[in-house]
Amino acid sequence: MTRGTTLPAHQLPYLPKPLDAFNTASADEARTLLLRCLRSPRWSDRIAAHRPYPDLDSLLAAADEATYDLSPADLSEALAGERLPELPEDTYSAAHTALGAAHAAYEARFGHTFIIYLGDIPQDEIIDHLLQAIRSRLANDPEDERVVATEQLRRLAKGRIAAYLRGARNRATRHNAPAPGR
Repeated sequence: MTRGTTLPAHQLPYLPKPLDAFNTASADEARTLLLRCLRSPRWSDRIAAHRPYPDLDSLLAAADEATYDLSPADLSEALAGERLPELPEDTYSAAHTALGAAHAAYEARFGHTFIIYLGDIPQDEIIDHLLQAIRSRLANDPEDERVVATEQLRRLAKGRIAAYLRGARNRATRHNAPAPGR
């Protein structure tokens, strides 16, 4: 049995990916997006200047490298743009009180907001993880804590970039978004 001519395969129109949009955005637009991920103009300028990125992994690797190269002043600026993670809506008031007290002690000791990447923590474990981490890190000396805070900034920035470019808002952006207007 013979068949008729085969119809050409239907091709979907090309739809730009979020990374394509990031790569082709103006420098100002790219820097604005990046500043939402980490409040460091030097960091955002560096990443925006090295576009285009062939894939998300390359962009995330560049974000890592740029974070490691931040000066102490750049780190202080990035830390100043952070805020405490938001707690899940059903968190009991005693947890808010405990977190407020622990954060006040942390900020008095280290001079900046406590930051932590919570992207891989299940929702029902966030408060316990957060309180345990802040209490544990209060025992760090200032230089060790700066190293830990830098690592958390790096993880937050990568999580935020990935979330923005995937068009999804994961816990990295919901719980650790930089303070608006800063």
